[in-house]
Amino acid sequence: MQAYLDTQVAVRLAAGDVKKLSRAAKLAIERYDLLVSPMVRVELEYLHELGRCGADATSTLAFLQEKCGLAVCPMPFDDVARAACRETWTRDAFDRVIVAQARAAGDAYLITSDEHIRAHYPKAIW
Repeated sequence: MQAYLDTQVAVRLAAGDVKKLSRAAKLAIERYDLLVSPMVRVELEYLHELGRCGADATSTLAFLQEKCGLAVCPMPFDDVARAACRETWTRDAFDRVIVAQARAAGDAYLITSDEHIRAHYPKAIW
């Protein structure tokens, strides 16, 4: 089975800051094959440019690929964009696409600490 990581979970994992992850999140990370939406790459780079994330997106994702087998989801972007058009509960483009990616992947699990996402996506784990 697969589970997607949201950006903040990816940042925490890359920083080795697993103490802030919930027990359920840690178990899911150990249990499932991990993926991220390509939108996580964009948000990681955005956070790096703002000085909120030390490493750039490419370095962060390469580290996570090596450390825990993380992969960037290869789903065609138009499929995700179509799904994102139905995520009308948020105006945050990052959240909208990240949730749409998990939903378009057969309602896959999404590991996230974001309460707003968890309120609107039933397969969210925290």
